[in-house]
Amino acid sequence: MSPGDALPRFDVVCFPRHLFVLAGVFAAVLLAWTAPAHAGGERVVDDYRSVYGTPGVAAAVIDGSSVETILAGRDGNGAAVTARTPFRIASMSKSMTATAVMLLVERGRVSLDDPVVKVLPDFRMADPRFAGVTVRHLLSHTSGLSGSTNNEYVFPPPRAAQEIVAELADKTLAADPGTRAEYHNTNYSIAARIVEVLSGKSFDAFLHTELFTPLGMTGTGSTPGCSDGAEGLPSGYEVVLGVAVAVPEMPGMCVGNGGVISTLDDMVRWLRFNQGTLGADLLSARSLAELHTAQPKADGYALGWQARSVPADAPPSLIAHGGTLATWTGDMVFSPEKGVAALVLTNSGGDPSLLTANLLAERLGTPATPMSNPLTLVNAIVLGLTVVMAALLVTAIVRARRWAARRRAARRPWLVLRLVPLALVVVLGAVLPAQIWDPGGPLNLQYWIVTAWLMPLLALFSLTSCVLGAVALGRRLWLFRRAGDRLV
Repeated sequence: MSPGDALPRFDVVCFPRHLFVLAGVFAAVLLAWTAPAHAGGERVVDDYRSVYGTPGVAAAVIDGSSVETILAGRDGNGAAVTARTPFRIASMSKSMTATAVMLLVERGRVSLDDPVVKVLPDFRMADPRFAGVTVRHLLSHTSGLSGSTNNEYVFPPPRAAQEIVAELADKTLAADPGTRAEYHNTNYSIAARIVEVLSGKSFDAFLHTELFTPLGMTGTGSTPGCSDGAEGLPSGYEVVLGVAVAVPEMPGMCVGNGGVISTLDDMVRWLRFNQGTLGADLLSARSLAELHTAQPKADGYALGWQARSVPADAPPSLIAHGGTLATWTGDMVFSPEKGVAALVLTNSGGDPSLLTANLLAERLGTPATPMSNPLTLVNAIVLGLTVVMAALLVTAIVRARRWAARRRAARRPWLVLRLVPLALVVVLGAVLPAQIWDPGGPLNLQYWIVTAWLMPLLALFSLTSCVLGAVALGRRLWLFRRAGDRLV
């Protein structure tokens, strides 16, 4: 329905002419005042979708008491995105986990500076420094837990917070607690377990009864696993070179760190709560401010939120958090001083922090950030390399008989050296998926699964190199041996 359709219809002959003119002028002024912001927000979202090929976006800009909503595209079932379409919000869930802990702090059940072992006796590690890890360290990612000593890409992944804590028994810390920051999802899974132990409820049940229901977030829930199904939740998308395919989410441990499923309507309520304009009786202003305050040695990370650097002509400060899974991304940001906020939920990969930045810039009249998708060029190059590699290896397979005959005829065949390039191609294909995520780290073939979800064309390149390279290598050796048998 257009704005005009909402107005009562009058007979122009009976309506006084001067009032008709005044009404027309008023309507024109009203449309001129309201349309640019709405059209501008839609344009910013359309630009983002064209750059990243995002199938569906739900976005909002909050300015005081007004909310501009922008909905575009489709969900994984092909339906139009609405303000009630469910999205996985990924690591934006951390702000809710930190708030759940803060609720328990206000109730006197725990202190932020309590050692974790005091409230969670089952927490054990093969490193005596673990006794110094506090609840604050977990929520600010300064516990010393690290991907270098605790691989989070394990398949099948642990499903429950209790299981995640138990699997730390043979792990070590990479740094003394409280001395440096490293973003590590396990911190928040431990925090979720603390909530479970102190409340006597499952983590999802605590969020539902103590946080989501009081705030009126009726379409919000959580799952322990990143790929767990939920009622009404459609699939997210993989987008490669502009082609979007609905696929399941990559398996992973999401309890406490990334398992919340929500809607645009509910996330607007969540931002309003954090701005202090909703649910004031749920958490004190002092505790809310603590959640948004950067912590010592945390490189700007607060408690489930982080301070986001901004250019000189942008709002004076921004509190934000993004979220990224293989098939879902999102971002939320607000300025405590300006009272404005932006929220983006998408059902594919991308960089939604660019979109929130430009939505705020459009509202505040500040310069926009140019948007580009570096993966477009990367994927094009990888696809080109895959085609070239496949062509070279198929040629090597087809010409293997001729190669074997020449090597047998040579006085010095240098067989091993001649096979080194093919062997290197096979090795490259096998190790590349692991080394790209953990350079210099140990070979972990489970990274193949991560690569297949996050960079499918790179997985295709590696698979092509491994399979066709091994076939070419094996065929050359087999035909070389057969050529020798015939000579005998």
